[in-house]
Amino acid sequence: MTHHRPATAEAADAASWPEHIYGVLKQYDVRQVAYVPDGGHAELIRRVQGDPGIRAVALTTEEEGVALLAGAWLGGQRGVLLMQSSGVGNCVNMLSLVKTCRLPLLALVTMRGEWGEFNPWQVPMGSTTADAFRLMDVGVLRADVPEVVGATVAAAARMAFEGGSATAVLLSQQLVGAKVFVK
Repeated sequence: MTHHRPATAEAADAASWPEHIYGVLKQYDVRQVAYVPDGGHAELIRRVQGDPGIRAVALTTEEEGVALLAGAWLGGQRGVLLMQSSGVGNCVNMLSLVKTCRLPLLALVTMRGEWGEFNPWQVPMGSTTADAFRLMDVGVLRADVPEVVGATVAAAARMAFEGGSATAVLLSQQLVGAKVFVK
């Protein structure tokens, strides 16, 4: 039997998942958040920018974030990289730094190129994001529904910061919402 929740509960879950991520960042004492501006991460970015205990760093390209987080780690701070799946391809070469130096990495990736995607240019990277990470020895977890976001990000943070593993969480396009083309 399928259980359907009232639309208000679904809306509340959908609206709160960025707050769950923020809670995990605070729990794990994340001090730096590197990001390329992205609509899927917009609420989390605003939340981080408003926190004087976290340094929010806007990037011009995603691979800068890998280097920034390596420096943060070497300087004794934990950091997180926020990006869209299309930016993962920009990071592949820089992920060799993480792999070779065995640096922890926590990346939170909003997906494109899957659920209801209108832009065919997003599909190739969106369909290979997990594989690209795995090829560079970055573990991959995925969250498809709001109810699992906090626990999934917490598991990834533990893997990265306590286990020393590079880990990415893919936040599905179904979770984030498909973008629409406006004429």
